[in-house]
Amino acid sequence: MLILTTPLPLSEIRLNHNHFFNSMVKIVVDIEKEIIALDADLHVDLEQALLENGSEQKDLWGANIYFEGPLYLEYTSLINIRPTQANRSMEIEDPATQNKLSGVVQKLITK
Repeated sequence: MLILTTPLPLSEIRLNHNHFFNSMVKIVVDIEKEIIALDADLHVDLEQALLENGSEQKDLWGANIYFEGPLYLEYTSLINIRPTQANRSMEIEDPATQNKLSGVVQKLITK
């Protein structure tokens, strides 16, 4: 598991921080602090690491990064089910939240 606060190339993530899946890595993004936890079997483990690091639950959203082809984000995770935040599915439904998450990923994971 790794918490990114500074940029890291996607190639290094693929090589050194991809212990659980061959074609993707799970991430949890703190959209306010603009940090990313990555490389765990479950999103909830990444979420817990960020909570222990001072993040707030309402700011944490899960996604997957796929390595095949161009950088591809899938905004799906069990931790995204939050009826109190108007998100009733595993998919991040709010385009603004998706854009914030994508912006943090683009800032911290370079090509």
